[in-house]
Amino acid sequence: MKFKNVVISSFAYHLPDQIMTSEEIEDRLAPLYQRLKLPCGRIELMTGIKERRFWPPGTRPSDLSTQATGNLFEKKIVKPENIDLLIHASVCRDFLEPPTSSIVHHNLGLRPETIIFDLSNACLGVMSSIVVAANMIENNVIKHALIVSGENGSPLLLQTIEQLLKDDNLTRKSIKKYIANLTIGSAAVAYTVSHKDYVNGGHLLMVRICPS
Repeated sequence: MKFKNVVISSFAYHLPDQIMTSEEIEDRLAPLYQRLKLPCGRIELMTGIKERRFWPPGTRPSDLSTQATGNLFEKKIVKPENIDLLIHASVCRDFLEPPTSSIVHHNLGLRPETIIFDLSNACLGVMSSIVVAANMIENNVIKHALIVSGENGSPLLLQTIEQLLKDDNLTRKSIKKYIANLTIGSAAVAYTVSHKDYVNGGHLLMVRICPS
């Protein structure tokens, strides 16, 4: 799928300072590793992930998305007053209702008529949101969209470690379903997707649909 008039016009991110390595996670799980005779280095070997980052407890996804967007607006490629659509695309949200996008909209001081909503689609949230925005741009509904995501994976990972250490019934086979939880990290990103006629440059958006 190729959008003739849609470009990714700008991009920015915001990263936390706290780092937890895969080795540190395995150190915390040492009693379980010893009981199941699991080799050290298993997480990095299976996933390729050496480390992940975390925010302080209580950090709100809306604050993360706001900071990433602030970094984006500093590039002055798309102005805040020109944003027609805001999509908050995280798995993490401040709350179920109202949408987290409403908090980000307020924090950024966007126009009242800006369309806002949340779109959560696991690891594909940002990509799905870009496609939704691109279709609206291609059909001349909007000119500029802002896609944001602020994720904080530390609660899930720490709870998983605690659960694994308490479960005496785990086996080498049953522990496999928890591996994905141990890869979770944290970051915030912001993209603007625009009609090519309203920005200078940008990367033409192409979406490859894999055959079933």
